Amino acid sequence: MALPADSHNTHNYLVGGRQKQGYHLESLFKLPMASGARVRILQITDTHLFAGEHETLLGVNTFHSYRAVLDAIIAEQHPFDLVVATGDLAQDHSVAAYQNFAKGISRLPVPCVWLPGNHDFQPAMVGALAEAGIAPSKQVLAGEHWQILLLDSQVFGVPYGELSDYQLEWMERCLIAYPEHYTLILLHHHPMPSGCTWLDQHSLRNAHMLAAILTRYPRVTTLLCGHIHQDLDLDWYGKRLLASPSTCVQFKPHCTNFTLDAVAPGWRYLDLLPDGGAGN
Repeated sequence: MALPADSHNTHNYLVGGRQKQGYHLESLFKLPMASGARVRILQITDTHLFAGEHETLLGVNTFHSYRAVLDAIIAEQHPFDLVVATGDLAQDHSVAAYQNFAKGISRLPVPCVWLPGNHDFQPAMVGALAEAGIAPSKQVLAGEHWQILLLDSQVFGVPYGELSDYQLEWMERCLIAYPEHYTLILLHHHPMPSGCTWLDQHSLRNAHMLAAILTRYPRVTTLLCGHIHQDLDLDWYGKRLLASPSTCVQFKPHCTNFTLDAVAPGWRYLDLLPDGGAGN
């Protein structure tokens, strides 16, 4: 989903540790659902917020844009059960930026889970979001049919991503533990080429290791990422791979060099169906 075009105000600690800043990767969040119900997801990604509400990124006031996206989501009254925030929530590493994110999310009447992107600073992120009551859980059991796993692909200080051995091992343990559940994998970095040459230099470096595991688990049906600031819907080793627009600036698809797009900020709704499918 996207804001109307005239709403867009542009010109047109480390990866993989068992415990990080007070939370465990193993922490589990259970999302109760009615028997047979679809799990309705709202994805918000790449908000790039600052401590100040008047700061801009590439000509866009990211706070105002984030607020406009939330206004639109609330106004359209589309139902959802869980918010997933897929990284790059802050641009300036400040606690206040994450507090601004949390303040916005508090307007939505459902739980939120999150993962870091390459721009995030996890020592600030973890504490600020936890204080705001936003779950640090990286595994969600959503009703009787689905689990959602949130992976940390951040390599601090560089734009590309990588999944540590621990992340991959933890993911596989979760898949083994719930063999009858379908699984949605969330991560920040895209694991296959997007078609933007400049952006694909900053993708998931060890995507082949992720693929080697996931291809053994047919009930992993869908992956959802951020990072590329554009809509993407592709097949990756028999899995559906989705990426979504940012709440601020967008990158123009199929460009060799860095190019901004004139399209509006956006978000994604995704329904996880009892038969393992995922519908927009």
